Amino acid sequence: MFADVIIGISVDKLDRTFSYRVPESLEEFESLIGTEVIVPFGRGNRETKAFIVDLKEEVGVDESLIKDILRKSEDGIKMETGLIELAYWLKSNYGGTVNEALRSVLQVPKKIERIKERTVSLIIDRELASIKLEEFKRKKYVAKARILEKAIEGEFNYEALIRDKTASYVTFNSLVKDGIITIKEELLYRKPIKTSEKNIEKVELNDEQKNAASKIINDYNSGILGRYLLFGVTGSGKTEVYMEIMEEIIRSGRQVIFLIPEIALSFQMVERLSARFGERISIMNSRMSQGERYDQYLRAKNGDIDIIVGPRSALFTPFSNLGLIIVDEEHEGSYKSSKTPRYHAREVAMYRAEKENASLILGSATPSLEAVKMAADKKLEVLMLTARPAGAMPPNIEVVDLRKELKNGNKSIISIRLAELIKDRLNKKEQIILFINRRGYAGFISCRSCGEVVKCPHCDVTLTFHKPDRLICHYCGYEKTMMENCPKCSSPYIGKFGLGTEKVEEVVKTSFPTARVLRMDGDTTAKKHSHEEILEQFKREEADILIGTQMIVKGHDFEKVTLVGILAADLSLFMGDFRATETTYELLVQAAGRAGRGRYRGDVIIQTYKPEHYVIKAVETGNYKDFYTKEIRYRKLAQYPPYKHLLGIILLSLKESEVNKGSELVYNFLAENNENNFYLSRPIWAVIPKIKDTYRKIIYLKSEDREALVRAKDLVEKYIKESTEFSKVGLQFDFEPHGNP
Repeated sequence: MFADVIIGISVDKLDRTFSYRVPESLEEFESLIGTEVIVPFGRGNRETKAFIVDLKEEVGVDESLIKDILRKSEDGIKMETGLIELAYWLKSNYGGTVNEALRSVLQVPKKIERIKERTVSLIIDRELASIKLEEFKRKKYVAKARILEKAIEGEFNYEALIRDKTASYVTFNSLVKDGIITIKEELLYRKPIKTSEKNIEKVELNDEQKNAASKIINDYNSGILGRYLLFGVTGSGKTEVYMEIMEEIIRSGRQVIFLIPEIALSFQMVERLSARFGERISIMNSRMSQGERYDQYLRAKNGDIDIIVGPRSALFTPFSNLGLIIVDEEHEGSYKSSKTPRYHAREVAMYRAEKENASLILGSATPSLEAVKMAADKKLEVLMLTARPAGAMPPNIEVVDLRKELKNGNKSIISIRLAELIKDRLNKKEQIILFINRRGYAGFISCRSCGEVVKCPHCDVTLTFHKPDRLICHYCGYEKTMMENCPKCSSPYIGKFGLGTEKVEEVVKTSFPTARVLRMDGDTTAKKHSHEEILEQFKREEADILIGTQMIVKGHDFEKVTLVGILAADLSLFMGDFRATETTYELLVQAAGRAGRGRYRGDVIIQTYKPEHYVIKAVETGNYKDFYTKEIRYRKLAQYPPYKHLLGIILLSLKESEVNKGSELVYNFLAENNENNFYLSRPIWAVIPKIKDTYRKIIYLKSEDREALVRAKDLVEKYIKESTEFSKVGLQFDFEPHGNP
């Protein structure tokens, strides 16, 4: 028996499998796939870790040349067969190496020290123990006497005495050896979340919610594993529908993956789910420690949890009997991976659900155009939720024209109307959310004398000002102190331009000095658990105003929030990306949906320089059909996704000349091998041509047939591997790009 192995999950150049002989000592061949083993590798037969990815009875070379697997890795973990298949599918469909795909799929690539709880118990009768105790005291065996005295009283924690240094390992071991005590060892899981202690009663669903839940449950019980789009307005109670369906899935003995777009959402979601489902729920995300991630991986693998909640990486949880995948807020761009392989969680969820015979629900108040087209093509069944439950009213939406504000002499970032409503809510002891799609104090630093803009020396982007005096690059982390004079002309007229969360916070505190203000953005949430701490403070009504970026408008539910101010609605409208209008529409609808979710009616103020734009009009009137009709028409006209598939081939190099030469070679190669007649653009510079001293050029391909683009990807990968011209050029593939690569 022979095994194909992948070496490590770290050496990207070894993007291939190697064959080894399986020794007789490794039995149960069929259970070996996914096992981490030690193999002799290279000319020096260096002992190297590898994963078995396939087993076979023949190899296509002289068998005498095949080396033996040495042994199983003692500290390794087992990869599930299905996850290995999923990794290979990711590599095939999105590009990159097998190692990169395996690193995406395998949550924890190394063994983590387990937490153990040890309990000490007496194993001789108490009478004999008392005699022994007197003997120890007489002989002045102080440590032994202390341990035995506690054991006579009852079971106790081993670590407690060790921590207090009132006993040593040697003393415990001596008593164990003498047959006086025993030490029981139990492995414990790290718990990265606090489950809710509340026991919330089930909410009575309205007719729309009941119909949606019943449809999916009845299909599931009939063996129909459907694909659904739960299209519900903000505040319509999609989560209650999810929970009703999840209850049935869990009752049938299967598990649920619940995807959310932001780590910040997991705090509130887990609280709601654990109040309904108890402790058999956990999370998986990048903010967790390696130990926490490893323990949740094991809990899922061992069947100790029923529900996993998290962003896209939670999709690779090793459940053995997966019954349902929920992709909540499926329209969110964060479901697209920015690292190779650049997969989209929605597509991977559809593939995994298909492979494991699970149901799939995509949920959104603003479905992506991809989901809308899939619904039109009958690949998704649409279930509508058109009203907020329990009589909650949709918010009043007003649009403020910032051009008129300026004409009227108001130069503040807060309009007169928004300022009036903020005062009103503060007087009523209600809460306010102010949303801006930026972070930092100001957009950029510029000289008003010569026009010089201060940029990062390593990336082709402007530096952002952060208080008190720091200029920071948000791409590579480069920092420098704010200068007093222009670095080009030495003029003192150098200043901050733009709008950021820190600037908004400063203005709000100055304008409303009695207000308690919290800020939530990428800077204030950099520490572990900072998301939960800020949101919990706001939920406990310890703040009146929450200022933040995108993370505050996605799925949060605060009953006392009755005012949402969108300070710069069109900041994301003209960002040079074909999805810009769709992204803006989604953000504005989601932001507006945070207002008036309880018994209080809410107000939303949208501040914009483009009140006549169809995106702003659609949000103001609540006419999603108008938005989708116009946006789909534009996409079809421009032949962009979802009407044609798009592939970006990104070439990278530390040398500008190398990336220029490499991109021209790839372009010419594709032009000569364009059998499928796909659209091929000439190489262009990325929107940010240089990041971390790396130059980047892109070639775009368009085709109605995605498989034609996959074949083009395969051709380019093979061409670059076989050519000697690309030793200093890197390569990435980006299918259906989100944002500007």
